[in-house]
Amino acid sequence: QVQLVESGGGLVKAGGSLRLSCVASGRVFRDYVMAWHRQAPGKQRELVASITDFGSTNYGDSVKGRFTISRDNAKNTVYLQGNSLEPEDTAVYYCYYRNRALSSKYEFEYWGQGTQVTVSS
Repeated sequence: QVQLVESGGGLVKAGGSLRLSCVASGRVFRDYVMAWHRQAPGKQRELVASITDFGSTNYGDSVKGRFTISRDNAKNTVYLQGNSLEPEDTAVYYCYYRNRALSSKYEFEYWGQGTQVTVSS
């Protein structure tokens, strides 16, 4: 099993910045995909950004250019830096982990508990 612990959420004003951290522990494989998703009340959960062990990144359209995902493999940690935050960024942000394997039956997904990000007008 993999445990994911998020931190860094809080209240910021529009135009401000915030950095979220997610530390993975347990049976963490070298090959993985980690991501940040977010969910606002009454809305579907959406992808914010993802990153692989080798550094390939992907961003949701709504945050591209404002958010940056990065990782520190030695620390099993992924970060999400958000700049120029908008009220629309207000949501619970969830860390996600999936190991990569040749067969999908050996792949497993894990979610963190989430951290609240609130951006005031």
